Amino acid sequence: MPHIIVEYSANLDDNLDIRRLVDDLHQVVIDSEAADVAAIRTRAERRESFRVGDGNPNNAFVHVTMRLRIGRSEETRSKLADALLAATDRNLQRAYATHAIATTVEIEEIDNLTARKNTIRGKSEAA
Repeated sequence: MPHIIVEYSANLDDNLDIRRLVDDLHQVVIDSEAADVAAIRTRAERRESFRVGDGNPNNAFVHVTMRLRIGRSEETRSKLADALLAATDRNLQRAYATHAIATTVEIEEIDNLTARKNTIRGKSEAA
């Protein structure tokens, strides 16, 4: 852990480089040193069906959820949320010209039992 999941409205496709956003959010967590790099997973989910606010078709959204195991301080979680929001905002600059955008970041602590296997540790970094 952690997992960073980006949900975004399909109407942002022309004004949002989702690959860059995923990379930037992933880097935020690496830079925070709040998690083992090998444990970080970041992904995006395009939402085709959505309605934002009053239903104007130009309204858009980006919702970032970060799920991580319990044990980090509130200060650490707050700094992560702020940094994730700032990275998201930077990536949305072009989209702000054509869309009203609702942007949120949510940090979820996971305290339930999770079975997992990770063979990334100890392997060489990908090019």
